[in-house]
Amino acid sequence: MTDATATNGSGAPGRPRKSSLLTVDDRTRARNRAETRFKAYGIAAILLGLSFLLVLVWSILSSGLPAFSRNVVSLDLTVTQEQYDAAEEQMFKTAAYEDLLINSLASEMGESVNPESIERILGSSGNTLRSYYTANENRLGETVTFELPVSSRVDGYFKGRISREGQANSSFLTPEDIDLADEMREEGIITTQFNWQFLTGVEASDDNPVAAGIGASVVGSLYMMIVVLVLSLPIGVAASIYLEEFAPKNRFTDIIEVNISNLAAVPSIVFGILGLAFFIQFAGLPRSAPLVGGLVLTLMTLPTIIISTRASLRAVPPSIRDAALGVGASKMQSVFHHVLPLALPGILTGTIIGLAQALGETAPLLLIGMVGFVALKYPGTVSEGFLDSNSAMPAQIYTWAARADQIFYEKAWGGIIVLLVFLLTMNIIAIVLRRRFERRW
Repeated sequence: MTDATATNGSGAPGRPRKSSLLTVDDRTRARNRAETRFKAYGIAAILLGLSFLLVLVWSILSSGLPAFSRNVVSLDLTVTQEQYDAAEEQMFKTAAYEDLLINSLASEMGESVNPESIERILGSSGNTLRSYYTANENRLGETVTFELPVSSRVDGYFKGRISREGQANSSFLTPEDIDLADEMREEGIITTQFNWQFLTGVEASDDNPVAAGIGASVVGSLYMMIVVLVLSLPIGVAASIYLEEFAPKNRFTDIIEVNISNLAAVPSIVFGILGLAFFIQFAGLPRSAPLVGGLVLTLMTLPTIIISTRASLRAVPPSIRDAALGVGASKMQSVFHHVLPLALPGILTGTIIGLAQALGETAPLLLIGMVGFVALKYPGTVSEGFLDSNSAMPAQIYTWAARADQIFYEKAWGGIIVLLVFLLTMNIIAIVLRRRFERRW
């Protein structure tokens, strides 16, 4: 005989427990509170990350944007044939041209102006004048308008790096010089303009820091990235296709796959040591050349490209391969005619991200000497661009940050902005390619 009496859940007879889906008990309240706390922690983490990002962006922009402007002296100068010949006959030719510039500006502003103050206000512009007139001797005797950058200290005063009080006991820039610079700015002789020379110029010495630019380093990075792209893309894609589609699944291929994954986590300076030992000391390749830098960064980028390419190939549905094999295609035809085109967006995305990572690497370049080299000119030919010593953007930024003059510190922040623009551009290209060619199954 069956006892049909209702139980209270513990097996003992009694009154049935009152429960409803609309009733919120203590355990449900605890779960809801835990979920609310988890959401709050997530929102707080996002806000904290955004605050760090905003502080970083603000620091970079506030410190680096002044590098994209410069203060120049506008001057109409007439150099005669006799003055040109006299300057070329002297031992210190650039100093002779600077004297011509100082005397012309002093005569324009009046006899009360101290020529030594003008010399301290103007930068080292003698080489600029000499380069212009040696290349344009037909302009001798004509009035030419020059826009020459002021000295680094006067430029720092107008940008707020240097205060008037700090120059009270300085012999490089006196308070009287600052008064004269303010007067020249009010009269329109000193103006502020966009600093194209920073983007197109080359490295400069400590005597003329306002002329330093990052242009040659950008070209060096471009040649280096060409080497990385030409070598890493075909080698990485070929290795990935073999390992994913053709290699037998045994212990040997497992060891290779594990080592590739481990290589992606090796610090970049280890690849720099490898490049120094093999490419420079053993193979005898030129030191500080973009070719060696590109080879070292290729070793560092290959694991990233192989891993991303294998993931892209693995994402293609097996039905694509089966359908191709079913209509009579060979294994190679199914891979190259069907699987590889479908995996191409992911391969391009991984390659661009790998190149962007290589573009910002500094540690490997330290070991092969690209930091110690000063790029004073652009490469003349394509072969010189690959084989001659040059610098790269991360190495140039590192060099500027290590110098004593504050204007180099400003230029280092400006170089960081240029490097970030390149990195953002490459990442945007990767996103656009992925969105454009992405396939969903």
